[in-house]
Amino acid sequence: MQWTDIKITVPKPQADTAEAIATGVSGGGIYIEDYSDLEEQVERIAHVDLIEQDLLDKDRTHVTVHLYLSPDENPAEVLDLLRGRLEGAELDYSLAADGVEQQDWETAWKAYYHALPIGRRLAVVPSWEDYPTDRTVIRLDPGMAFGTGTHETTALCLAALDELVKGGERVLDIGTGSGILAIAALKLGAAEAEGVDIDPMCVRTAGENARLNGVEGRLKVLVGDLSDKAAGKYDIITANIVANAILHLAPCVPGLLAEGGVFIASGIIDAREEEVCAGLAAAGLKVAEVRRQGGWAAILCRGEV
Repeated sequence: MQWTDIKITVPKPQADTAEAIATGVSGGGIYIEDYSDLEEQVERIAHVDLIEQDLLDKDRTHVTVHLYLSPDENPAEVLDLLRGRLEGAELDYSLAADGVEQQDWETAWKAYYHALPIGRRLAVVPSWEDYPTDRTVIRLDPGMAFGTGTHETTALCLAALDELVKGGERVLDIGTGSGILAIAALKLGAAEAEGVDIDPMCVRTAGENARLNGVEGRLKVLVGDLSDKAAGKYDIITANIVANAILHLAPCVPGLLAEGGVFIASGIIDAREEEVCAGLAAAGLKVAEVRRQGGWAAILCRGEV
């Protein structure tokens, strides 16, 4: 069935008033599209999948309130009502309306997420899709967490794990998100893995994905601030987060990395590659290789032998 998406766009300082007007008019759902604090949110959550170029290009000075009308509501009447109330509040607004198909908004992204072969051995496959293959399959239901394998930074990390995991390794995944990197390492033969994330929702999602892949007994997922939950030595440490977070945690990594171990730092936009390499070197990590894809970089550092 066709619903109607009415979009009210106003300057950021007027957003609360526009939202209140939309709430008073709406008989359906409301969605707020606000990118004004995008960088702050990304740094706090520490997941680079949020900062693709189309998001970086969004207008930061305006907010759009989406008002969804059911098929039995008259869009013309609602538009007239909104105009009157927006003008009465003296807002600098614009209005637009589009037809949209009724759907479950939280799962609509499934239509755009399909099986993805990576490296020589891996395939990331959504939990709802049948994908016959000889590859090592990671079944994934990312939910609202980040890390589906489709973003360049995640793909770079998975390809590196595909090459590095030989069997029996202990792995730490900092900023684990959906848990995809830790799960991939385990399914490739790592003995055990730990994932830490500051977002409890991500920790829950990672745990669910571990069960989906039959590795829940070997993956420990904890809520924590980057590396503060880690203990002992790890053969492989991954951090698919953002440049500032990597620079912050870098001094802790040498003490966690086993002799001859590898630290994979990803989520680094190409403009900050040299800065991050310098920061890693200053922290005592030896940069062995930089891999690049689609304007992003993954930096591989080796521990002392």
